[in-house]
Amino acid sequence: MKTGSVNSSSIMDMFEQGKVLKVCAPMVRYSKLAFRSLVRKYNCDICFTPMIVATDFLRSVKARDSEFTTNERDRPLIVQFAAHDAQTLADAACVVAPFSDGVDLNCGCPQRWAMSAGCGACLINKPELVKDMVRHVRNQVENPKYTASIKIRIHNNLRRTVDLCQKAESAGVSWITVHGRTTEERHQPVHYDAIKTIKDSVSVPVIANGDIKYLRDVESTHQLTGVDGVMAARGLLANPAMFAGYEDTPLQCIWDWVDISIEQGTPFTCFHHHLIYMLERVSSQPERKVFNSLSSTSSVIDYLQNTYGTVQDLGT
Repeated sequence: MKTGSVNSSSIMDMFEQGKVLKVCAPMVRYSKLAFRSLVRKYNCDICFTPMIVATDFLRSVKARDSEFTTNERDRPLIVQFAAHDAQTLADAACVVAPFSDGVDLNCGCPQRWAMSAGCGACLINKPELVKDMVRHVRNQVENPKYTASIKIRIHNNLRRTVDLCQKAESAGVSWITVHGRTTEERHQPVHYDAIKTIKDSVSVPVIANGDIKYLRDVESTHQLTGVDGVMAARGLLANPAMFAGYEDTPLQCIWDWVDISIEQGTPFTCFHHHLIYMLERVSSQPERKVFNSLSSTSSVIDYLQNTYGTVQDLGT
């Protein structure tokens, strides 16, 4: 676990500035340090780590070193944990608090393993437990500016979701991220009306999540819901420069990713997978077939230079 500098300002101050905050979602395997470093260059305000299983994190030094890596430029940073009891979450929060700006409790992951372990989306049905978990973090992390947030999915009966959010608010939750789908829904339309109802029912900031693919979606979601921030996942994978207003991944961003990956020693599989996502909308099917078969960093760099040119070529 590598350290970051202690940040004296608070994320809550950012919410008070009145602009709609742009947030990089917690994505398993993908929202690690190198990718966070990239999206921060393109107007991303807050980044989340991938979801970390709190019990494993506390049990193993190896897990801590592999799951949580940061540096002094990686701020503001929220560490997301999967947990099913209050003390485990609070203990994990105390470990990462010196190197981050807040922790987030995952109450939205619908994967079967998470649900069967008592983590993720099953927590939306346990409002008293969520309330206790938030309160434990608030009471046990010494830094008063350190945030404790939750990321949820919605119920079919929205009154239950509002009750959950109000209970979390009473426990001192800093803000709430709402993925506007139920646990059963995957690619169905986002329920913007539900997000608006939740926003209108609490006084803490609310962030909307779901189907953010272009910068214009940030403003339209804000208009529909009144939220304080918007979180993107797949949209940022496809175009890490999305929050800076680019319709597709610009060449500069692709080469920035190459530079960051080499500098940070990103494993090839991760380096390659991110580029596959970035190039999907700007390359033809034959080009994708060739690119996806590449098996070394040097072959990827050669391909990019030969197919798209270098950043220097942009000025010629």
